[in-house]
Amino acid sequence: MTTQIARRDARPHVALLTREFPPHVYGGAGVHVEYLAAALADLLDVSVHRFAGAGERHDPSAGVYGTWEALAGEAPYQSALRHLATDLAMAAGVAGADLVHSHTWYANFAGSVARLVHGIPHVVTTHSLEPLRPWKREQLGGGYDLSSFVERTAVEQADAVIAVSEQMRADVLSCYPGADPERVHVIHNGIDPDVYTPGVSTPGAGTDVLERFGIDVRRPSVVFVGRITRQKGLPGLLAAAERFDPDAQLVLVAGAPDTPEIGAEVRARMEALRSERTGVVWIEQMMERAAVIQVLSAATVFVCPSVYEPFGLVNLEAMACEVPVVASAVGGIPEIILEGETGHLVPLDGSAAEPEQGPGYVRALTDAVNGLVRDPERAARMGRAGRQRVLEHFSWAAVAQRTAALYADVLAG
Repeated sequence: MTTQIARRDARPHVALLTREFPPHVYGGAGVHVEYLAAALADLLDVSVHRFAGAGERHDPSAGVYGTWEALAGEAPYQSALRHLATDLAMAAGVAGADLVHSHTWYANFAGSVARLVHGIPHVVTTHSLEPLRPWKREQLGGGYDLSSFVERTAVEQADAVIAVSEQMRADVLSCYPGADPERVHVIHNGIDPDVYTPGVSTPGAGTDVLERFGIDVRRPSVVFVGRITRQKGLPGLLAAAERFDPDAQLVLVAGAPDTPEIGAEVRARMEALRSERTGVVWIEQMMERAAVIQVLSAATVFVCPSVYEPFGLVNLEAMACEVPVVASAVGGIPEIILEGETGHLVPLDGSAAEPEQGPGYVRALTDAVNGLVRDPERAARMGRAGRQRVLEHFSWAAVAQRTAALYADVLAG
C-alpha cells in the first residue's frame, strides 16, 4: 500500500490515518484499516499514514510518524501527549490529499487538524467510544480526559462519521449530542473469508501451532482471542470456566495487558483455575494471523465475554473458521450472531449504563458453552451457518463500495 500522495488519474486521493497498520497490529481497528485500504485501492487512490512501531524511525515519506522526544516520561498522561505530537506530524504529512479518514482517537486529532489546515473533509470511523470505556482512566490517568476531548471534537466536527454497527450509531448520538445525526452512517466491519477459513479440519493442514502450545486436538476446546483489558471481560470467562465440562480444554490467546494490575489479576485467576482442572492453555502473546486461524479452526466453541464491544470483529474471524460463538449480547454483537443459528448471545447483568458479569451472566455463559461442547453435531452445524453468514453479509468488497460511496457524497458537498 503506497503512502505517497500522487494521483494516477482523476480519482480522488484518500489518506487513511491510523495508529495500527501491519506489521504493527494489536486490535480490531488495525485489521479493519488493513483490509479496508486494500479493498479501497481498487476504487480510488489511497495512502496509509500510521504511527511508528517500536524501534521504527520517523519517516513521513513512507507514511510512518514518530513523536516528540521532549514528551518522554512515565506519567500515564504523557503517552496521550505523545500521541498528539504524532498526530501533528501526520496532519502535515497528508498535504495534497482530497479527504482524510481517521480511525480511533489516536488518529482523530490528525484528521481534525488536517481538516483545518488543508481545508479538506474529515471522515471518522468510530471503532469504540471513550465515554463507554471508563476503565481506561486506570491506564491513562488524566490522559483519558484528553483522549475523550480529542474524540468528541473529531466526532462533532467531522464531515461524516462511520459507525460500525447500529448500536454504535445510537451510542455516538447519545454520547455526543453535538454530532449531526444526518452525518452519522452505519457501515459494518468486514472480513476476508479467503484468509479466515477453516484450516485444521482440512486434510493435510498443519497443526504445528497446536502442538507447540500443547493444544490437544482430541479434546473439545473453548477458545478466547483478545487483549487483556477490562473491556474484553476475561474475569467473567474465567469464572465460568470453573464449571466448564471437564472434557473441555480452555485456550486463551491473550496478551498485551492494559495495566500491570489487570495483568496480575488475570494471572492469579489462571493459576487458581489450573490448580483445579487440566487442559488450561494460556498463549500469553498476540499471535500472527496464520497461527490464530489454526487455533480457531481447531476450536469447538469461541467465547467473546466482552462488557463493551462496538462491533466485535473477532467474532467474524471465528465464524469464518466455522466455529460457533458464545458472546455477550452487547454493542454490535447481536448484529453479527444469530441466536440459536450461529451461536448464543448472553445478556450481561446490571444496566446498560453499568453492565456487570454477575452470577446470572456467569451461569448463562457456562450453560451455553457446555451445551455446545456436549453436542458437537449442533456445534458443527452452527459453525457452518456462521461461515455462510460471513460470506453473505460481511465481505470487504461490500464495505469498500459503501465507504467509497460515502466519500463521494462528502466530496460532492
